[in-house]
Amino acid sequence: MTIGIFLVLALAAMLGVASYDGGRQEQRLIVQPVTLPEGNS
Repeated sequence: MTIGIFLVLALAAMLGVASYDGGRQEQRLIVQPVTLPEGNS
């Protein structure tokens, strides 16, 4: 029971931080294309 309460509180704290901090950093565009190695598939 105590572990369940702890997990719910931890999840609520993470969601609170994510909703507060989410989207605050400006998006960075890729200016130069990146060459990817050929894959053997």
